[in-house]
Amino acid sequence: MGELKVTCDPEDVGLDSARLRRIDAHFAPYVDDGRLPGWLALVSRRGEIAHLSAYGSRDVASGAPVEPDTLFRIYSMSKPITSVAVMMLYEEGLLELTDPVSRHLPAFADVRVYEKGPAFSPVTRPAAEPVRVWHLLTHTSGLVYGFQHVSVVDELYRRAGFDRGAPRGMGLAEAVDRWAELPLLFEPGTQWNYSVATDVLGRLVEVVSGRPLDEFLSERIFRPLGMDDTGFWIDGERAGRMATLYSADRHRRAVPMDTRGAELRRPSFLSGGGGLISTAGDYHRFTQMLLRGGELDGVRLLGPRTVAYMTRNHLPGGADLEEFGRPVFAEVPYAGVGFGLGFAVVRDAARHRTLSSAGEFSWGGAASTAFWVDPAEELTVVFMTQLLPSDTHPIRSRLRQLVYQALL
Repeated sequence: MGELKVTCDPEDVGLDSARLRRIDAHFAPYVDDGRLPGWLALVSRRGEIAHLSAYGSRDVASGAPVEPDTLFRIYSMSKPITSVAVMMLYEEGLLELTDPVSRHLPAFADVRVYEKGPAFSPVTRPAAEPVRVWHLLTHTSGLVYGFQHVSVVDELYRRAGFDRGAPRGMGLAEAVDRWAELPLLFEPGTQWNYSVATDVLGRLVEVVSGRPLDEFLSERIFRPLGMDDTGFWIDGERAGRMATLYSADRHRRAVPMDTRGAELRRPSFLSGGGGLISTAGDYHRFTQMLLRGGELDGVRLLGPRTVAYMTRNHLPGGADLEEFGRPVFAEVPYAGVGFGLGFAVVRDAARHRTLSSAGEFSWGGAASTAFWVDPAEELTVVFMTQLLPSDTHPIRSRLRQLVYQALL
């Protein structure tokens, strides 16, 4: 929706121009020495874009630069979008947070919990508590990701073909049914563990709304917000704007990956947890909607009380992820950070050990993308790049330091 550009003098919204340029000075060497292919950083305050910078290439081989309209795989930055979709259905009275998921997805009627034993002969027991919608939104369901490599349950997922994504040709409905057959890592609600839960929420959206997930997101979120470049795949006309995906080698340098044009066709597995492609401008509009309490440019997706409820800590007893969770990302400081309905939430900025505000909410993607919204400072930040995995470099913590030091 319109050209992405700076819309104000940074000083007019309480930011120091010279200090903002420290963002560029810090991250430019990441490109110069091969740690990143290229990047884009966007800082907005009080609804105005105060800083927009890009450096490096969306494709190193061709030299094509990162530009404001470059398309990026946002991976797990899809999760907040799917969570918003679920809460839109909640606001319509079509589900409750306390609903057993089996009410909508019958495969979850008889879930079991892992007790002991190796992957080839696991011992399980019936779950004492059903998996509920609230558990999926907060990652307290007991589901896992196969790529985590920390438990027997992870190994069971990999044996079933679920390492990164689903087996070739498998659709979302089939994948969800298969996950329901695999044991949970723990009793629902007793721990936090990052997982396929948001993909299950994507299927929940389909069943409750009666629409395929891609259609629901397009019709109810992307089109109304003017997020015209966001979706699960792109058409051929936009292929030249797509950033190449890179992975880190043993020296933590970016090397290109061959995605075999997967982004050019509709995937059989519509991953609400990690399948979306977007631009910095589109995701900026999504963050602005959240900052404004569910509304942007006269379009309201959620009520302000719903957004406030989603972005408070929902972990039992006000616990943080260090106390209640099973951390899986080395670069994320878990102390002082709780989890809401689709977002990490800063609970205690001092314990967080990173410049931030209590109430700031955020998440990031596997290819080192990141965003956060700080209601106290009326601040939103979006950072786009394409390097797997996300903990290769301390991008997110350094970016916070560099943004907050620029506040006047």
